Amino acid sequence: MYQADYIIVGQGLAGSCLALQLIMRNKRIVVIDNSYPHAASRVAAGLFNPVTGKTPGLTWMAAELFSYLHEFYPKAEQLLNTSFFHSMPVYRPFTGIAEQNDWTAKSTLPGFGPFVREVHTKPVFPDEVNNPYGGLELMQGGYLNTTVFLAAVRNLIRASGVFIEGHFNEHELHLEPNTLTYQHYRANRIVFCTGAQPINLFHFLTVQPLKGEVLTLRSSVQPRFIYNRSVYVVPGVWKAGATYNRHDKHAAVTHRAKAELEESLRRLIRFPYEVTGQDFGFRTTTPDRRPLLGCHPQYRNVYFFNGLGTKGVTLAPYFSKQMADFMEKGTAVNQQADIKRYLIR
Repeated sequence: MYQADYIIVGQGLAGSCLALQLIMRNKRIVVIDNSYPHAASRVAAGLFNPVTGKTPGLTWMAAELFSYLHEFYPKAEQLLNTSFFHSMPVYRPFTGIAEQNDWTAKSTLPGFGPFVREVHTKPVFPDEVNNPYGGLELMQGGYLNTTVFLAAVRNLIRASGVFIEGHFNEHELHLEPNTLTYQHYRANRIVFCTGAQPINLFHFLTVQPLKGEVLTLRSSVQPRFIYNRSVYVVPGVWKAGATYNRHDKHAAVTHRAKAELEESLRRLIRFPYEVTGQDFGFRTTTPDRRPLLGCHPQYRNVYFFNGLGTKGVTLAPYFSKQMADFMEKGTAVNQQADIKRYLIR
């Protein structure tokens, strides 16, 4: 029977980043993944952007998250000997004078300095973007080529541990106080990073699938920025998206989403492009839009790391470190991300 330190179930962004954290700590791991082609991590453009939300502001924990991701991904590139992390400025056009004034004031507040390069009060880059009121030019943004990243991590897992491609069968997991077994594998701990796949052991946690559809583009233009307003356009991977639909559970693309995205593109960009494809994925969100990290209340060697939602590329590095430190050192995780918030009611 193969002896490991950890079994990780799921190799999306959460599972991949956690696998790297544990490998860098010289831990023996077994990773099980069903390679679902429409998991959000395999479909998304991999955008990381410090300003988000319907009422735009700095993303939650922006200083900590962006400082760490700019350290983690380049380090991962060196370890994996592969290029997948691309820094690129983000440009967000204003919708009117009111938003322009709001950001002129907001950009001087504490915390915004490391992310706001310039507030443009007049149109710029007229050959690329519609911005009659100017826009917000942001630093520390960019994109992760998730397809390349996940494949590179998988290759490292195969080289340094065990990778099992297939569905995890919860009935084959046997738990004991200080160890556990699954099929032909014994480990000290198991971590579920399963995305939208339900896990009976954690039935008390709410993970909601959120369908998103994206378009694949082709263009001869090399834009200066990632453009983001109602829709994002990410050069390099050339994806545009994404829609947000909590009610559509069908595993298929829709004409409605394509029409919505194309209309948003027409309003945003001015350079020529061609739509070459459409895809969909299911993100895993939580009611309070915070990740889920922690230990099972009864089984102390069973853990959960999930619920990264629409900001997986941004959240996965920092919180995978928190998860690894929690399991290895007993260091407390962020209270807003701790699964205990669903147990203490």
